[in-house]
Amino acid sequence: MNVQVVIDSAADLPKKYYEELSLEMVPLAVHLNGEEYLDNITIDPKTVYDAMREGATPKTSQGSPEAFYEVFKKHSEQNKPVIYIGFSSELSGTYQSAVIAKQQLDEEFPDNEVYLIDTRAASMGYGLIAYHVAKAAKDGATVQDLLDLANFYVKHMEHIFTVDKLEYLQRGGRVSKTQAFVGGLLNIKPLLHVEDGKLVPLEKIRGSKRVLNRMIELAKERGQDFENQTLAITHGDDLETAEKLADLLRQEVNPIDIIITDVGAVIGAHSGPGTIALFFLNETRN
Repeated sequence: MNVQVVIDSAADLPKKYYEELSLEMVPLAVHLNGEEYLDNITIDPKTVYDAMREGATPKTSQGSPEAFYEVFKKHSEQNKPVIYIGFSSELSGTYQSAVIAKQQLDEEFPDNEVYLIDTRAASMGYGLIAYHVAKAAKDGATVQDLLDLANFYVKHMEHIFTVDKLEYLQRGGRVSKTQAFVGGLLNIKPLLHVEDGKLVPLEKIRGSKRVLNRMIELAKERGQDFENQTLAITHGDDLETAEKLADLLRQEVNPIDIIITDVGAVIGAHSGPGTIALFFLNETRN
């Protein structure tokens, strides 16, 4: 590879792609029961979900400027361009940590080629962007081609997701205590999406069975050319429901492929067990 693609752990990409696509990852941190863990390194999603089911309230913190600096410096010393594909700056300070690291690097390596992309995306919405850019990098694309590709995916990536219990979003300040309480009583499942990098409520669906069908309806309304897309589904320790959604998608829109993986420990600490999320493009690139 002529260009090194760097991501952070909020991309929720399965680990097999790190080696397959020569990705380098900077972890965010999870704080659970008085201990600090590195996302996707010293803690796994199921540990977080099991703790949340037992009443724990995990916290998270951003990737550090020091961690980004070390990665950027290593490749700059080898005169290798770096593209950091980053977690939405509206949801975490991680992207700003990369900015700080880049500023320090500029002083020491004025001719460095480190480029930062704010995906305005999360979980595999972000992960799909990194996946496609890294594949193109492996195929020998130029820095400018990779930046153009990344910006296209940033502009056209869609997220549609639901959570099992509103109380998890309430803990994170996404809904009020009253909304969470009433929603639990009425078995209301919220549908949310990401708009300009922020989580935004979309609809309220009564009953879990209707949620998957509505997610597909929304995907068909918003997306196009699914036959030429790789989609992604992430789940909060609920593989069975994720596979149901994938089966429905294969029947309805017949995508090239569907990547199914966990909502990672950092994102899952806020969304909780039972989360189901779907990611796709609203426009495909010629």
